[in-house]
Amino acid sequence: MTAKLGILISGRGSNMQSLVTHAGAAYEVVVVASDRPTAPGLAWALEHGIPTFALSPKDVGRATYEAALDAALRAAGAEYLALAGYMRLLSDEFVARWRNRIINIHPSLLPKYKGLDTHARAIAAGDTVAGCSVHVVTEELDGGEVLGQAEVPILPDDTPQSLAARVLAEEHRLYPRVLAEWLSR
Repeated sequence: MTAKLGILISGRGSNMQSLVTHAGAAYEVVVVASDRPTAPGLAWALEHGIPTFALSPKDVGRATYEAALDAALRAAGAEYLALAGYMRLLSDEFVARWRNRIINIHPSLLPKYKGLDTHARAIAAGDTVAGCSVHVVTEELDGGEVLGQAEVPILPDDTPQSLAARVLAEEHRLYPRVLAEWLSR
């Protein structure tokens, strides 16, 4: 049975594009939603025939935003959610409504470097490897079960930007595979 997936984005949606491109027997993307109505990824989704939802929480407040987001996801038939560059923290109440049905891609080897600025933090710490993790979303920031990881070497001349570019390429390979495996369980 093919799972119906909603994808949440905040920007260009490169991980969303990778998930859409690799959709198959395990899942189909039924909606792409964003907290930024001008997010470039929304235009890409529409060009590929995927319905979208966009609303800024700044315009309506967090509770109203999350209620509208939840309603839009359910109206589209979403059964699972994939966060793909979605830069907002979801409330505990929202996470509870979708318990064990939300996953995220994070640009570090969790449990290291939860939150933001992961590449700069890994370089500053003198790490020799960085990477990305796909994990189940819980109320704890970047704290849910890790479902898969990919490592990327940190090169001597790396900047946060150069490391981010190499990690992003691994995210595009890792996320669709781990998502399909997770949904097939």
